[in-house]
Amino acid sequence: MPETLTTLISEELIAERVAELAAEIDRDYADKGELVLIGVLKGSFMFLADLARRLHTPHRVEFISVSSYGDRVSEDPGAVRLILDVRHDIGGRHVLVVEDIVDTGHTLSYLVRLLNARLPASLKTCTLLRKPDRSQVDVAIDYLGFDIPDVWVVGYGLDFAERYRTLPRICALKQAE
Repeated sequence: MPETLTTLISEELIAERVAELAAEIDRDYADKGELVLIGVLKGSFMFLADLARRLHTPHRVEFISVSSYGDRVSEDPGAVRLILDVRHDIGGRHVLVVEDIVDTGHTLSYLVRLLNARLPASLKTCTLLRKPDRSQVDVAIDYLGFDIPDVWVVGYGLDFAERYRTLPRICALKQAE
């Protein structure tokens, strides 16, 4: 069934905002040593790559992957399961979780609890997109790219059935009736 894509955020606007976020992060982490960027797979990979290239702060990149069950498998609509963990100890390190989108907040809340239990020196969050109208869990977002309406979005790492992930812009997707 064909879909219609409507650009919400252009490639140029994304690049501009990523540069601004990198500058904010550089200011906040000046003279704090190495920063550990933890990208949440798969959706954050493009955002994380662009953000990491813009940072002057010394950093290393780790990945983590989770699965949100929603109401498909569990009675708990916020159920989240760890699929892939970071490879190195983050204890005593400055950590920044890099997420593509915060929808209900359940996934990011789970990750913050999981990673805080490992006693990092600091733990902050960065997300490219947030849907404030869908929020169910109060979770702090330290660095925010854009607030967007409650529409299905694709591009710049986000997908629909593994398609559209590599579009250079963010588009609203509407399925044909």
